[in-house]
Amino acid sequence: MAKKDREGLSVLYRLGWRIRYIGMHLYGPAQLDGQSDPHERLKRERQNKVAAARRTPLAREAKAAQ
Repeated sequence: MAKKDREGLSVLYRLGWRIRYIGMHLYGPAQLDGQSDPHERLKRERQNKVAAARRTPLAREAKAAQ
């Protein structure tokens, strides 16, 4: 996994995410379409957290520059 995929995520969050992902793989429902697929939902959740972590320092820098 590249660093850009884990930017701003704590070790505990990444560990918990991986456990949930594997749990869904082993015990979750069968593969579903788009929005209903639990693997895709977990991936979107993680992408949103990374995007939020990237926005936060940029907002702080912009505020400090003013």
